[in-house]
Amino acid sequence: MALQTPVRAGTATPSFYRAYAQQTAQRGGPNVTDDYERWYTDATPSNRMVLSLRCGIHTEIGWALDRLHRLCTNDQFALKAIPSLTEALFEWPEWYVTEGHLESENCSFFTPSTVAEKKRRHAVESLFILRNSVVNEPNIHELANYPRTQPLLFRALTNLDVDAETNSEFLLNTIELLQAISQGVVLPPPSADGKDPLAGLLHIVEHSCNRSLIIATLTLLGQLFSNSSNLPRLQAESPALSASIRYLPLFVDKPLVEASLNYLYAHLSHPPMVKAFFHHCMMPGALRVLVSLLLSEQVEETVSRDISIPARTIPAVTTVTPDHDLTQEELDRLLPMPEPQRCYEWMRTMFVAKPEGEMTQVDFWNLYKDAFTPHVERFPVLVASDVIKNVNVVFPQAQAMVLPGPPQRFVVRGVDRRKEAQDGPRFRCHWEKSQCSVPAFGSAGELYDHLLQHIDALEVTETTCLWSTCSVPLSKARLRSHVLTHMPSAQLPAKHASQDETVTLSSTDGETYPIVNPTRREPPPLRNAAITFRQPVADPPSTSLTALLIIRILFRTSFVATDLAPRADGERFGFPGVVVEDEGDNVTNEEYAYEAEGERRGRRAFVGVRRMMEDVRIKDETLMGWILEMIHAAYDGLPQS
Repeated sequence: MALQTPVRAGTATPSFYRAYAQQTAQRGGPNVTDDYERWYTDATPSNRMVLSLRCGIHTEIGWALDRLHRLCTNDQFALKAIPSLTEALFEWPEWYVTEGHLESENCSFFTPSTVAEKKRRHAVESLFILRNSVVNEPNIHELANYPRTQPLLFRALTNLDVDAETNSEFLLNTIELLQAISQGVVLPPPSADGKDPLAGLLHIVEHSCNRSLIIATLTLLGQLFSNSSNLPRLQAESPALSASIRYLPLFVDKPLVEASLNYLYAHLSHPPMVKAFFHHCMMPGALRVLVSLLLSEQVEETVSRDISIPARTIPAVTTVTPDHDLTQEELDRLLPMPEPQRCYEWMRTMFVAKPEGEMTQVDFWNLYKDAFTPHVERFPVLVASDVIKNVNVVFPQAQAMVLPGPPQRFVVRGVDRRKEAQDGPRFRCHWEKSQCSVPAFGSAGELYDHLLQHIDALEVTETTCLWSTCSVPLSKARLRSHVLTHMPSAQLPAKHASQDETVTLSSTDGETYPIVNPTRREPPPLRNAAITFRQPVADPPSTSLTALLIIRILFRTSFVATDLAPRADGERFGFPGVVVEDEGDNVTNEEYAYEAEGERRGRRAFVGVRRMMEDVRIKDETLMGWILEMIHAAYDGLPQS
């Protein structure tokens, strides 16, 4: 085909401008897609860039490729919008993979031929434009259905020296373009001369030191083997499998780790490859690295949660405050008063208002009766019902009531006994129901000598203890030893440095301190019952999810007990099974033993990482359920001691 020499910008003839103006007027204005003249992107076979690509003049070809570099980054760029552009872009890459690479190999790396270098650059840039154009989806379909695409890419992988530095850029663009159309790519079988594109890809991942090439190749292999049509070309001992396991521990290199994980997932998604992988020498280490990846990428926060029940604290050292009893002076003041005024004043002296206070009506009446009945001959007293009724007069919020239940309880609610004002001395005498007026003593020995005087003054041999509220019946001889139980300690007990000055009680049991029956009280709640744990903050990244899927595939395959599965010739419920001839499922004893040994190796590998998996925490409940299931299965797989 005769090539027309393109007209350079700035040297166009007047006739060209007139024709251009007429075309612009007919098509409704200039095309300013790239802010350049329309004749750069005109959708006609005489498009200047297409003509420049085919003219054979290196400067014009370089100008056209430079223009296309800027155009192809636009997501509106479409190859089929410019006729013959795709064919023109394929010419230089096809020349290079057929014969051009031989010229580059014959030239010295440090002193390349100027013409050969220009041609090589044209081929690399043309393929680079094709590779960049696939960011626009219509271009993917255009190149995937174009008959020259796959032959060009396969010849590049078979003809070019993948170890040569001069071919690295061309191969990278080839692999990335093949990634874009990989959905419909079927790997051809090796040819008679031994050329196989898959062999070139496997050679790159096994021997190349170019990180970009390794990442692109692993990604491409993972996409190719996701297509079931390419599974016959998958090998159990593939170099790509060893390379992906070798690069997997490089956690800081996320793109390389992600490419390795994607290939591992595609490789192990095929059941025969999983069973063969259990016999791989790197299988236990790969499983450990996968779990380590989950641990390294989980983002956690420390959470503290208080699980204590409500509680209250009271001072550990307290002075028991006795109830107030009528003194002789108060009794002499009340006796001459007429009733019911005397009853009112007696209540004000003996009781105080307390909303939660409660005492039985019998105790209330007995206090009144014990105070005034001995003097009934000179001063009349009220009956019990009148005394109980007078409570509402003195304490309006108090009332007498009957509480239901077997047995019924007759109580006065809303009042409580008045307490004695205490100055808090430790060695004070509380004899005669705390009515002893002797000042406090300086030591326990002096207090005991004083109590012996009270006991010696008793004229009866059988009596009761008169210390404060104690009323234990004792003989006079035993009373001397009994009062020692009421004596305060000469020295306060020593406390540990961590022990504070309070006692913790439950807020619901209504206990008071000192406790009436210490042996029956409920155990107090812990003062500090906060638990601290770590929980995940966000869902794991994509690399962790892929690693978890791979771990799940290994787990499901290794913990499926094939020896427990029903067999056609096995016994069921004690009866022999029917023998069915199935030529499609003929498993020899050697193959069955081989698979069983692989599953045992897989279970042992999971037992080895069970403690690492206990530290894995995932926010999603379903995924975390997978982790827990694998941990429990690993512990169940431990040998019984």
